[in-house]
Amino acid sequence: MFTEMVRDPAVLVITATILAACSGVPGLFLRHGPLGQRLATAGALAASLLALPALVSMLASGARAGFVIDWNLPFGACEIALDPLSLFFLIPIFLVFPAGSLYACGYWPAASHRSSEPSVTFFYGLLCAAMALVVVARNGALFMIAWEIMALAGYFLLVTEHEEPEVRSAGTVYLIASHIGAASLLVLFSQLRLATGSFLFPGTGSLQLAAASASLIFIAAVVGFGSKAGIMPLHIWLPSAHANAPSHVSALLSGVMLKIGIYGILRVVSFFPGHPLWWGILLVLAGLISALMGICIASAQKDIKRLLAYSSIENLGIITAGIGMALVGQGTANPRLAYLGLAGALFHVLNHSLFKPLLFFAAGSVMHATGTRDMDRMGGLAARMPWSAALCLGGAVAICGLPPFNGFASEFLLYLGFFGEARAPEPYLALGAPVLALVGGVAVISFVKLFGITFLGAPRSPEAAKVHEAPAAMLLPMALLALLSLLGGLFPQLFLRLVHPVVSAVTPATLRYPGLPVRALWFASLGGCVLVLAAALFWYLRRRGSALPAGSGPTWGCGYLRPTARMQYTASSFGDMLGSLASPLIRARITVGGIAGVAPAAVRLSYIPEETILYRVIQPVFSVVGIGFAFIRRLQHGEVQIYILYIFATLFLLMFWVE
Repeated sequence: MFTEMVRDPAVLVITATILAACSGVPGLFLRHGPLGQRLATAGALAASLLALPALVSMLASGARAGFVIDWNLPFGACEIALDPLSLFFLIPIFLVFPAGSLYACGYWPAASHRSSEPSVTFFYGLLCAAMALVVVARNGALFMIAWEIMALAGYFLLVTEHEEPEVRSAGTVYLIASHIGAASLLVLFSQLRLATGSFLFPGTGSLQLAAASASLIFIAAVVGFGSKAGIMPLHIWLPSAHANAPSHVSALLSGVMLKIGIYGILRVVSFFPGHPLWWGILLVLAGLISALMGICIASAQKDIKRLLAYSSIENLGIITAGIGMALVGQGTANPRLAYLGLAGALFHVLNHSLFKPLLFFAAGSVMHATGTRDMDRMGGLAARMPWSAALCLGGAVAICGLPPFNGFASEFLLYLGFFGEARAPEPYLALGAPVLALVGGVAVISFVKLFGITFLGAPRSPEAAKVHEAPAAMLLPMALLALLSLLGGLFPQLFLRLVHPVVSAVTPATLRYPGLPVRALWFASLGGCVLVLAAALFWYLRRRGSALPAGSGPTWGCGYLRPTARMQYTASSFGDMLGSLASPLIRARITVGGIAGVAPAAVRLSYIPEETILYRVIQPVFSVVGIGFAFIRRLQHGEVQIYILYIFATLFLLMFWVE
């Protein structure tokens, strides 16, 4: 029997989840030396080796599995199940988790972070296991338990450096947003319980409700899961959380945890056999607005991790727009549109889980070397960190949606969907194509800034002039993710084989589309041509440079007799023009020291871009709510006789109401 269980891929996936949850436990007891962290990394790698082959084989074969856990809670059967949708979203979890664990050995080693490393390692594994449990849960109560564990593990990882006020503030905002999302999910599962009489999830396409009840469930799902996915304006926690967490934690939050919100929306939508057209239109609008606003705000950032955080909002907006496109296709009986929207969204889920952790790892390597997140204090790092620079460049090309990397392939499917609607009787959806093109153009500007200001030019600070290359433990996960990103761009059919079972399982049979309208060979041809041209250009420049006499000197200083590194473009000046165009979305907080006297001393100018919606709309609302809570808090006197009076008044009112 044991041999048969080991051969069952579903059992291997459950075993890998348990192993991930326990991977950080030895480190809580082995607090001296690196043994605990190394055991956790070995456990993460073992969990990945167990889970990933099993997940791919089950997706390829169309296998499903289900288990019922015996519990005594009054919420019905505790059921977990593995279907194509769950299997697909488990792949990023068990791909990014071991990469981040290995990366942490160089970025957050136990030797230099002895007080915080054990807890970080423990909650890192717990977060992975909680996300996996969310994906496989088929009972509303179990889902909420796993959801809260995921939220709390993420909080403790986020506030690792809790001695910093900015980190504590980010943790507080994260908890508030998590509770708002959880409250919305409680409404969702309560409505499902009233509609079905059970906390068990309905089967695909089996939930038929009145329009009002269905719409309430959908809105609750969009608010609850959208807050986790960072869809605007529910994104308030995301920029500060990603910026202040350790980089390998940011990689897991952005690369995986945001996708759990996308999973929740898809799971709830799959309950219904049909969808009102406005559901899809709402998601398309929310997705495109999030994508455009997110990347515009990202373009003005000078904090490298905050830029990556806002670009995550952009990419999750693209995914949301793809899901909305699929719902519009289902609502209008357009199988081509439904396929391109859902396949493009799921493909981009997989792609984003590769290149975004790669970029956060690259940012962590830069921070590890320079000790700062401020790109204005970087520059010239490529000469001293060539491997990190090359891998970061690959991630930047991928996230901009350019060939030969995977971001181009998934966004191309969405372009086909939008452009295909230009021939429709009401071609309003085709307007999404120029919006998506604008998003791609601003993304190119943003990541040209990130790479150029960080790695090119001359060092802008003494710290940047003394950097060192990242250790092998940090470079290996980056290289793996970059290789997979390139593979997905050259051979997208390999990734689409993981997407197609999910599309078939979620899309009604009457709307199934035969497949990709463009031959996959074209992706390989285009990507191969780009690689060949890049290699030829590199070889030509290298050969021409070797034929010239060697020499060195300062960069031409435009006629200045004493040029300095401060005369270079900075991240602030590079993004100033685009930031001025996006001034309704961004405001700059500028502080300048006082200048006095005939020969004034040096003063400091500080430029901090801030999001208008967050600081001028959302935060004032929270301030008003806080004033109301402060007034209510006055009722808590701490005196027993006052509390007895409250009880007496409550009983009196209840007696009056009953009569």
